[in-house]
Amino acid sequence: MDSRDSLKKIISSNRPEETFHLGMEIGKNAKPGEVYALLGDLGVGKTVLIQGVARGLGITGPVNSPTFTIVQVYEEGRMPFYHFDVYRIGDVEEMDEIGYEDYFYGEGVCFVEWANLVEEIMPKETVWIEIRKDLSKGFDYREITISG
Repeated sequence: MDSRDSLKKIISSNRPEETFHLGMEIGKNAKPGEVYALLGDLGVGKTVLIQGVARGLGITGPVNSPTFTIVQVYEEGRMPFYHFDVYRIGDVEEMDEIGYEDYFYGEGVCFVEWANLVEEIMPKETVWIEIRKDLSKGFDYREITISG
């Protein structure tokens, strides 16, 4: 049984600002050693959520997806923030080359966008967050499911 089979919470977001605020709350409550998997299609608001997490951790500088660098490390907040974007990972072995275990089991909090692509290496305690659009409820509406 993985963490997605346990507790589930579904949150409705009607505006990007609400998604950002949810991220801030997650960041404020995050603890060292936690790993979050972030799932969702292109353009659903993963980066908006991540920017909120960073702000909740006390990071005030710009935060963008590390699509080409795979991992971005932010040290200025109350704990290190490790932000992965594994969209361009061709093989899970590339994560070994990056030294992902140092981040996943390090002193900070870790967020992994497109974590389904490296699911086999995600810790069993991972908190899974999936963001989905539902255009029938409006252009900016998002359903955010948090499991784990």
